[in-house]
Amino acid sequence: MSLTRADLENDLLRATFRRFNPEVRVLSDAEQEASLREVLDRHEPGADVWLFGYGSLVWNPIVHYEERRVARLHGFHRSFCLWSHVNRGSLQRPGLVLGLDSGGSCRGVTYRIAAHHAEDELRLLWRREMVLGAYAPRWAKVDSGGETLRAVAFFVNRSHPNYAGKLPLETVIKTLVSARGHLGTPAEYLLETVRGLIEHGVRDPYLLELRKRVLAVHPELAAAHTR
Repeated sequence: MSLTRADLENDLLRATFRRFNPEVRVLSDAEQEASLREVLDRHEPGADVWLFGYGSLVWNPIVHYEERRVARLHGFHRSFCLWSHVNRGSLQRPGLVLGLDSGGSCRGVTYRIAAHHAEDELRLLWRREMVLGAYAPRWAKVDSGGETLRAVAFFVNRSHPNYAGKLPLETVIKTLVSARGHLGTPAEYLLETVRGLIEHGVRDPYLLELRKRVLAVHPELAAAHTR
């Protein structure tokens, strides 16, 4: 299934985590709000907000935005470095999702959210990304067409138990093709991300190699995702 705006408005993700993984603590309303306020307090009041997407935000942003651009973030790269026990995996067979980890650079899509509803849109985004606190959101400079933008980005929280670190490629591939969670498989998540990036002219060698290897194992996925 694809995550929808209604799912976020109904706070479905936290409810799903509590149902399927009750032993893991989810962030409370107060904790999510405090995290959001920490970011917004560093933003100029009345100014539009840019948001940097590198994974599912590329192909399923959900938030309402005025403009989108391809942008590059320096100093961090996209990596399957976060375990997923509900959305893209289970407690018995954890999956993997993408995070921004230190080193290298990353091209993604940045979205401009109008100032008049930026706080409300970001609050929905926090319900999506900050269920467990596995990400550390903060402002970052991204380059877009020769212009430097200040955007909110979700970096991996290396101190979180779900942080997987740098895994061998074979381990990543095996996990992508063997796990399944409430939102589907990590293989589908990979293929959608590659498709979304290519639609914006971005070809990530790391993800393309993973896609090649995944489709070799599951060629039936090729018809829907090969481009």
